[in-house]
Amino acid sequence: MSGRRRLDWLGLTPEPERELPAAVAALRASGDRTAETPTPGTRTPGTRTPGTRTAEELAAAERRRVERLVLRGTRHSWLRYLAEVTDLVTGVAAGTRTGDPAAALLAGEVVLDHHRMLIGLPGPGYGRTAADRTALESAVRALRTRTPSRTHTHTRAGGSR
Repeated sequence: MSGRRRLDWLGLTPEPERELPAAVAALRASGDRTAETPTPGTRTPGTRTPGTRTAEELAAAERRRVERLVLRGTRHSWLRYLAEVTDLVTGVAAGTRTGDPAAALLAGEVVLDHHRMLIGLPGPGYGRTAADRTALESAVRALRTRTPSRTHTHTRAGGSR
């Protein structure tokens, strides 16, 4: 291969870029002490504790991170990011991490679909994500049993569920 960067990993599906930031921000917020987590009766509406970030700010920060990875990252850095997301999802599914099961389910489905599609690309990506695929399959099954039926489901490339 020439000195040119391989970009085939970018063309898999747009769902990770579109759907992960808000879901991942929600999952990170559940374990982030700087995130605003309102407790009924503890604050007046419209006020924030200094140093806290709103859900919108957290989602915007996650969107910027994904954008940097897509525009300047490598296949390796992208898969490392998705491994972080896998850890968040599996933690919520196992009950070892607090978090919104619906956000975890959405993130798990998106990453699992992404990892399954790696089989069509050259290189070691599919093999490298085998353990994550197995963990995500189990986590998604567990989260589906705990998550109320959603009115909007994640749409897989090539069809809907």
